[in-house]
Amino acid sequence: MPAPTPPLQHEDLDLCGEDLTDQDLDGAVFERCLLRHADLSSVSTVGAVFRACDFANADLSASRHDASAFVNCRFEGARLSTARFRDCKLTGSEFVAATLLGLEIDGGDWSYVNLRGADLRGRRLSGLRLPHADLGGADLRDADLTGADLTAASVHGTRLHGADLTEARLEGVALVDADVAGAVLDLAGAVRLAESLGAVVR
Repeated sequence: MPAPTPPLQHEDLDLCGEDLTDQDLDGAVFERCLLRHADLSSVSTVGAVFRACDFANADLSASRHDASAFVNCRFEGARLSTARFRDCKLTGSEFVAATLLGLEIDGGDWSYVNLRGADLRGRRLSGLRLPHADLGGADLRDADLTGADLTAASVHGTRLHGADLTEARLEGVALVDADVAGAVLDLAGAVRLAESLGAVVR
């Protein structure tokens, strides 16, 4: 019986502007690869790993990613409209000026991500790990953040009107820096807000 084909492994590969539409990249490993302006629309990955890869201005619209990792990757100006990330690891990745319309996130670890100024209105982000994430200036109005881990996340200028923060972890979050008018907080969240305003809660 022939041995199974090993997963594709790439290092320092230049794929800028390449057309990878509809490709199945399950189990593939990419290290420090350049994918700027590449067409990755409708690409699917399961268990793939991308480390320190540059997706600036790439098109990942309608792509599907399950249990994959995008660690310390750059998505500046990338298009992720209707893309889906399920149980994925995005630690340290940057999404500055990325198009996130219809982006679907189902669980996973998004620690230390840069989502500054991101439009995440109405997104379901329940249970998502976002510790130390930069959410400064992001629009999270009406987002579902129930049970999300926002430990030490930066929320300077973040819009949280109508967002549901029930059971969210808010240790080290300066809620006073965010627009929390109309946000839904449980008792623990209300205490965090009061403390960020300088109140002594007994």
